[in-house]
Amino acid sequence: MDISIFPKKPFGLLLISLAFLSHFEQTPLAKSAADYTTLVFKGCAKQYLSDPNGVYSQTLSALFSSLVSQSSKSKFFKTSSGGGQTLFSGLFQCRGDLSTNDCYNCVSKLPQMTDQLCGKTVAARVQLLGCYISYEINGFAQVSGLEMLYKICSATNVAGTGFELRRDSAFQVMENGVSSGNGFYTTSYQSVYVLGQCESDLGSSDCVSCVQSAVQRAQVECGSSISGQVYLQKCFVSYSYYPNGVPRGASHSPSYSSPSSGSGQNTRKTVAIILGGAAVVGFVVISLLFARGLMKNHDDN
Repeated sequence: MDISIFPKKPFGLLLISLAFLSHFEQTPLAKSAADYTTLVFKGCAKQYLSDPNGVYSQTLSALFSSLVSQSSKSKFFKTSSGGGQTLFSGLFQCRGDLSTNDCYNCVSKLPQMTDQLCGKTVAARVQLLGCYISYEINGFAQVSGLEMLYKICSATNVAGTGFELRRDSAFQVMENGVSSGNGFYTTSYQSVYVLGQCESDLGSSDCVSCVQSAVQRAQVECGSSISGQVYLQKCFVSYSYYPNGVPRGASHSPSYSSPSSGSGQNTRKTVAIILGGAAVVGFVVISLLFARGLMKNHDDN
């Protein structure tokens, strides 16, 4: 699998394959509401379904159809399909500021994307900027709702201590807001746009606890980054700092003014090692070719 967020024992963060990691590292996040279907991350179980008769595929297809159908009526839905050993449970959730039509458009893309990205695995989660879908086969091990799945921190840092004070004040406003906002809250505070959302079946106190944990991770993991997102199993938070004031439309989608660093465990360090190693190999190859060319010219003379 490319990323594992469904271990039998909870462990750290997502493990990212080189191909997906490199692609994501080089692709800036969406900057407008129209990009709510942009892929953020995928989590695919290592175990594939043994399905010679197509029973699992049919059950999974029925589950997806039910979820997509409900997305035209609601921004969250949780259901199951099949029975016995072929029982699957699944859910979708849209970002709270999406319209019903945008929610449907977002969710309707997920079944095909999940199949393309993960194949027929026993469990999977695919997260877009505006929505996500997840499913698992009956009996699959659960992980903590506070487990960190993914983080995105801008490569641009803000100098000085004033920014972090503003951001943390905005986070505090958001934490207070989610408790009375049905698990979703977004606001602009002192040039910082923040957004927080919990899985809709979380109780108010559990939602606040989850968002507080996500905020703490954002403070630690992203530090002075001008923007960031942190995804836990049951909630996520994002923030963007606009030194010249939050522009119109910023409330529709987190904005990233520079290439971001998306990661599971130690991704930034891993990327540095990978890219550094690639640079060294490239330099050696070029040096050898150059030396070979000199030797050939010398022989010709």
